[in-house]
Amino acid sequence: MDTPGAGLGYLRGYNDALVVGLARTAPRFDRSSVVAATGLTPQAVSKVLARLAGDGLIEPAGVRRQGVGKPATIYRIVASSRYAIGVHVTRTRVRLVLTDLVGSVVAGAVAPLPADFTPGQLLDRIGEARAELLRRHPVDPVRIVGLGLGMVGPLDHANGIVRDAHRLRHWHDVPLRELAADRLHMAVHLDKDVTAGVTAEAWRRGAGFRDGVLIMVESGIGAGLWLGGAAYRGAHTNAGEFGHTVVQFGGPRCVCGRDGCLEVLHDRAVAADDVALAARLLGVGVVNLLQTTDVGHVVLAGADLLRHRDVYVDEVAAAVRLQVPRADWLTVGVSVSALGDDVIAAGAAMQVLNAAYGRPSLDGVVGQ
Repeated sequence: MDTPGAGLGYLRGYNDALVVGLARTAPRFDRSSVVAATGLTPQAVSKVLARLAGDGLIEPAGVRRQGVGKPATIYRIVASSRYAIGVHVTRTRVRLVLTDLVGSVVAGAVAPLPADFTPGQLLDRIGEARAELLRRHPVDPVRIVGLGLGMVGPLDHANGIVRDAHRLRHWHDVPLRELAADRLHMAVHLDKDVTAGVTAEAWRRGAGFRDGVLIMVESGIGAGLWLGGAAYRGAHTNAGEFGHTVVQFGGPRCVCGRDGCLEVLHDRAVAADDVALAARLLGVGVVNLLQTTDVGHVVLAGADLLRHRDVYVDEVAAAVRLQVPRADWLTVGVSVSALGDDVIAAGAAMQVLNAAYGRPSLDGVVGQ
């Protein structure tokens, strides 16, 4: 026998998320445009719009007259109604950003990390940087949805555990998501840095970015995969260890324990002050990845890459143009992230907003 009202809360959350997701990309919208875009009934949309307006997420922005009858109310999203904090953890520093409901970065803070830092030291720095961030840009705490962490891998996103992060001694099976939620007293989303980064690119680029990859070069090399319109994490949520693919059989030993990885060869070229060779090696790796995934977009990011932006862009673009068979058919766009150093932290914040207001799922979020 059906139970009246069973599942109603879930359905409301799902419908609200659909409408907020649409509102983030539409400067102005009315009930009929939401009905057309979502497939919800006019009555359901009216209820969703009333709820969202009551919560301050959207607001009226005029009316549209269409012949006889009552004019249609036009709405717009209130970007300042909700915020999220995003964190990018590197091996030397932690970068925080505060983003509004549409994912725009409104403030940022950076703090150094001790050499070979521990989980406790990381959480101390995040807490201090968060306090500094909110001192400089005060926000009502109830408007902050949560905190997203973009972390060095390997990483078990499903269970919120960092598993033997490369070049970090104190990170064997650390339940960072739970530790951060307990210490920071807020909902926490943990993901690989590169997966957070490619999420930011997908937000910024819209529906045209259906199959793409973000290549990050910063104290290592990784790849965030966006396949079929969603982040791809793999069977163990550890996809993206792009730097640890072998490109030279019998090559030098890598930190991951294999020989001849792209990352160790690239880093040796950089250490020898041969950035052009390092960029060419990256280009070879990118073409290998393209042959495997057939994505249409390659976005370059990372502080180490940005220091030599033109060299990397030229070499990777040349590799794509010259080494991909039938490049006239298998076309690939190569670009640099417009978000610069903020791409990982911003993406981590966007993942929190996706979970709460853009996608009907709270998978991967733990906390208050």
